[in-house]
Amino acid sequence: MPETTATPPAHDEALRRRTVTWVVVLSTLALVFDGYDLVVYGTVVPTLLADPGQLGALTPARAGALGSYALVGVLVGALTAGALGDWIGRRRVLLVNIAWFSVGMGATALTHSVQTFGLFRFLTGVGVGALVATVGALVAEFAPPGRRNRLNAIVYSGVPAGGVLAALVALAVPDSAGWRPLFWIGAAPIVLLLPLAVAKLPESPKWLLARGRVAEAEVQAARTGVTLPTGPAPVPAGAARVGFGALVRRPLAWPTLLLGTMSFGGLLLTYGLNTWLPQIMQDNGYGAGYSMTFLLALNLGAIVGGLLASGVADRVGAKRVVATTFVLAAATLVLLPSGLPFPLLLAAVAVAGVGTIGTQVLIYGLVSNYYPTRARAAGVAWCAGFGRLGGIVGPIVGGVLVGAGVGGTTAFYLFAGVSLAGAAVTSLVPRAQDEEVVAAPATVTASTVSV
Repeated sequence: MPETTATPPAHDEALRRRTVTWVVVLSTLALVFDGYDLVVYGTVVPTLLADPGQLGALTPARAGALGSYALVGVLVGALTAGALGDWIGRRRVLLVNIAWFSVGMGATALTHSVQTFGLFRFLTGVGVGALVATVGALVAEFAPPGRRNRLNAIVYSGVPAGGVLAALVALAVPDSAGWRPLFWIGAAPIVLLLPLAVAKLPESPKWLLARGRVAEAEVQAARTGVTLPTGPAPVPAGAARVGFGALVRRPLAWPTLLLGTMSFGGLLLTYGLNTWLPQIMQDNGYGAGYSMTFLLALNLGAIVGGLLASGVADRVGAKRVVATTFVLAAATLVLLPSGLPFPLLLAAVAVAGVGTIGTQVLIYGLVSNYYPTRARAAGVAWCAGFGRLGGIVGPIVGGVLVGAGVGGTTAFYLFAGVSLAGAAVTSLVPRAQDEEVVAAPATVTASTVSV
C-alpha cells in the first residue's frame, strides 16, 4: 500500500537493506524448493508407470489423481496459514513449514505403496501451500516503498525456478539411481535452509505493532532498521477484525472476491500450460523431443519477464501491469497454433510465459501490498488457496480437450479467453486504501497505533 516515508538515519538504512536481503533470499530459497516439489512428481511418473515394483500397479488415471493430492494439500496449507499467520506471526509459520515440507519430501522417498505415497504427497503440499501464502506478507512488510512489487517478483519467481531445477536434476540423476533420490534432494531444506532461517529470519515489526505488542515492535524495528508507522491512519469499518474475519467485511470483501478470481485465472493458465503445452504442441506436429524445450522457454520467459514487469509495476502500479500481461497472454496464446517459424514460436511461448506464469507472480505482489497488516497473511492465503482451485481445473480442462481430440487450437483459444477475462476482472479491483503513514523514527505509543 502507498506510504509516506521519511529518510531514516544512514545506519538504519544500511541495517534495513541487510534485513531485506536476508528476508528476500530466504523466502526465495523456500519457494525454489516449493517449485521443485510441485514439479518433481511429473519427472518420476514415467518410472512409476513403467515399473510396478516401485509402488505397485499404477494406471495413468491413478497417477493423475496422485498428482492432484499435492495440489489439494497446497490449498489446505494456504488457507491454514492464512488463518494462523495474522494471529501467530509470519516467522513462526515459515519456520514450521520449512521443516514440514522437508520431512514430507523425505517421508515420500521412503514409501513403498501408492496409498502412503499419496498421503505424503498431500502432507507435503500442506507445507508448500503455507509457505507460498506467507512469504508475500513477510516481504511486503519489510520491503521499502517503490520496490515491493520487484522484491515480491524475485521471491515468487522461485516457484518456476524450482520447476526448472526439478527438470534439470531429473536429467542429471541417472536412471539406475531410481526416483527416490529426487525426493531426498527435496528434503534438503531442513538441513540447509532451516538453520539459516532460524538465525537470520526476523519477525515483522509491523505485524507486532498491528497485534498491539508495541514494546516488542520497537525492539524488532531497532534490530531490523524498519521504520514503524505512526498514526493517526484511516481506520475503515471492521478494522478491529483480523485475518479472514476482515476479508468478508467492508471494505475488503469485494476486492477479495476479485483478487481471488484473478489468482484462479492465473493459476489455471499456469498449471494448464505447464501440464499440456508439450502434448498440445506434439499434436500440432512437434516431436516429443521438443517437450523440455517448450517448458523451459515457458518458465524462463516467466522468470525474466516477470522480473522486468515488476519494475514497471513499482512505477505505474501493479494493477495496470497485471491487466496488460493478461492481455499479452491472450495475444500470444492465439498465435501459438498459427504455424510460426520455430525461433518465433519459442519467442511466443516465452512471452506466453510472461503473460501466464509471470502474471501470477505479479498477482501475488499486488495482493501482498493490497491488504492492511491485520489481514495481509489471510489475503495472500485466500488468493493462493482459492487460486489453487484454478491450478486443479487447468490440467483437467486441458485433458478433456486433448482427450476429446478437438486439437490444440481450441485449447489455446480457451486459455486466451481466460486471460481476457482475467484482464477484465483486474480492471474492476478498487484502489487500495492507505494503511499507514511512516514518519521519522520516533517512540511509538499504544495511543498512536492505528493499523
